[in-house]
Amino acid sequence: MTPYLFLIGFIILVALAFDFINGFHDAANSIATVVSTRVLTPGKAVVWAAFFNFVAAFVFGTTVAKAVGSGMVDASAINPWVILAALLGAIIWNLITWWWGLPASSSHALIGGLVGATLVHAGPKALLLGWNSKIMLSVYFILLSPLIGLVLGLLFMLIVSWIFRRWQPSAIDRFFRVGQLFSAAAYSLGHGGNDAQKTMGVIVALLATAKLDAWAYRAGTHEVAWWIILICNAAIAMGTMSGGWRIVKTMGQKITKLKPVGGFCAESAGAVALFGASALGIPVSTTHTITGSIMGVGSLQSLSAVKWGVAENILWAWILTIPAAAAFAALCQMAFQALGLM
Repeated sequence: MTPYLFLIGFIILVALAFDFINGFHDAANSIATVVSTRVLTPGKAVVWAAFFNFVAAFVFGTTVAKAVGSGMVDASAINPWVILAALLGAIIWNLITWWWGLPASSSHALIGGLVGATLVHAGPKALLLGWNSKIMLSVYFILLSPLIGLVLGLLFMLIVSWIFRRWQPSAIDRFFRVGQLFSAAAYSLGHGGNDAQKTMGVIVALLATAKLDAWAYRAGTHEVAWWIILICNAAIAMGTMSGGWRIVKTMGQKITKLKPVGGFCAESAGAVALFGASALGIPVSTTHTITGSIMGVGSLQSLSAVKWGVAENILWAWILTIPAAAAFAALCQMAFQALGLM
């Protein structure tokens, strides 16, 4: 194996490490509600979520992967070192927010990493900007994802409350303990379908910059190769199984107290939003979506049921994610250039 191919292989492993970290960081979102309502134990919940994270490989297309792989930066203006710097910047920020127990967006960390590393290497001309560009769509959805989740969570809770208004509380609790298994599965499916595709896009971009297109696509097509789809979904599923308990506590207990019916509505709202985003090829933040859904469900009880101080801390983490990951990636890129590794 030549040194160049060894570098490509190493960067693919780093991309899978990002996907794994995404799993234990973001997939806490998948299991937080079902654990906090005590429908499943943490051990069973991570296996349940991991299974559906992996199954997503066979359910969704690769529209999001294509958006990340070719819709954000000019592939001809970057090289494998830029992609490595982007991944490292995203990983550093993910680990920091995991340590703080904040559900920041792995998606936006990756986008910020790509932007920061590309700016240092090739300048702003290499960024594919414009009001309807994939980068700007991602920025818009920093606000839109939680709002969509909040509205859907509130709407689902209103509909369910009206439908089951004559039921006894104990009967509702029993019914939605079963229902939450399906809503958690649907949300995990949406999480795997949207988030794993972002790493697929990075690997495709890496192979394209290395002139290894034959490895990136299926023979005679422009569809992402199956080996990339499978390893990315496997990595995020394994990350899910490793758990992200710090973030589970924030999502499932600190924002608002949830009952099984609330958990069902939050997860269902998040799943609907993620299915729509994946169908449209928009790399949204699964973190923002489920957080908004939980707030929507909690706010129907009363505005005081949502702990807005915790929500404010989460909001700051969201605002800082893209610039912070960009800064870390830029520093990595500067270090590579200083060492003459370009």
